Amino acid sequence: MNRKYLAGIAAASILTLSLTACGGSRGGGDAAAEGGSNEGAKIGVAMPTQQSERWIADGENVKSQLEELGYDVDLQFANDDIPTQISQIENMINGGVKALVVASIDGTTLTSVLDQAEAQDIPVIAYDRLINESDTVDYYTTFDNEEVGVQQATSLLTGLGILDAEGKETGEMGPFDVELFAGSPDDNNATFFWDGAMKTLKPYLDSGVLRVPSGQTEFEQAAILRWLPDTAQDRMEDLLTVGGGERLEGVLSPYDGLSIGIISALTSGGYSADELPVVTGQDAEVGSVKSIVEGEQYSTIFKDVRELGKQAVTMVDALMKGEEPEVNDTETYDNGVKVVPAYLLESQIVTVDNYEAALVETGYYTEDDLK
Repeated sequence: MNRKYLAGIAAASILTLSLTACGGSRGGGDAAAEGGSNEGAKIGVAMPTQQSERWIADGENVKSQLEELGYDVDLQFANDDIPTQISQIENMINGGVKALVVASIDGTTLTSVLDQAEAQDIPVIAYDRLINESDTVDYYTTFDNEEVGVQQATSLLTGLGILDAEGKETGEMGPFDVELFAGSPDDNNATFFWDGAMKTLKPYLDSGVLRVPSGQTEFEQAAILRWLPDTAQDRMEDLLTVGGGERLEGVLSPYDGLSIGIISALTSGGYSADELPVVTGQDAEVGSVKSIVEGEQYSTIFKDVRELGKQAVTMVDALMKGEEPEVNDTETYDNGVKVVPAYLLESQIVTVDNYEAALVETGYYTEDDLK
């Protein structure tokens, strides 16, 4: 990652950047060039699952915002089944969609079906998860995923007292026993989260301030396929067994659903509510925000999917008008075939100290949602 560039992402929200995709892109085709005949066009929106409240919110956000602009929307959820998602996308193409917004289950499995989209000049926007090994992906909108990992690790260090609220070292030397979890290996974002987190934690692991009792410090050892909470719970239970009875003081968790499973394993493994380790998360799901308020989960990373949906819709609308969508990164996201031009959004660490300002005052949740 180009850290100097990403450090300027906040400025990118103020400065208008209109970077052009390398090699050009497919837009609304001849119809758009002729002006206005894509009005009311059908747009396909493929989401991975309804098992997570986050993805339900994403799907509905994109659908409602597209419909507000007058587009017809075919929204489908694949319930984490790859053949189902491929079939849904194929049906969208055959059904006459003019653009595709795709949050993939497995970013390496869509090459063939997206070739069908390319044959019909249908532009493809990868939504939050990069689609790999395909030159058919025109644009990508997501958050700064390595920075999300940095934020997760930073919140772990802050919760342990190694860093203060300003991110400065306190001089606390521990040692602290922690275990590490990673996301699904078929999700391109998972490696970015992991890389950002491990880069942040490495100095403390090297110095012995942090210790991993299980010794499992590789992505492949920590990864949880499909981000399944039950799998995370099972792994946490196993780690408590192989950890030699050491009491954990922290757990790096990259997603709230995993955090809930991890906390369940900890409580069933003998940890009382007031002695749970510092557990991180991501996505600010209702259950985990409630857990944070109750003093169980320590933190989550808030990624405002309203803004992510808005950016995807803005890209679709530009393409339907024959215009180039705005991007702010043309270097980071190499999918194995091409560097996909992307628009990156910011994220925020949320704890009990700022959840009201971050989530309630911004209208993301109501107070009743979190009761």
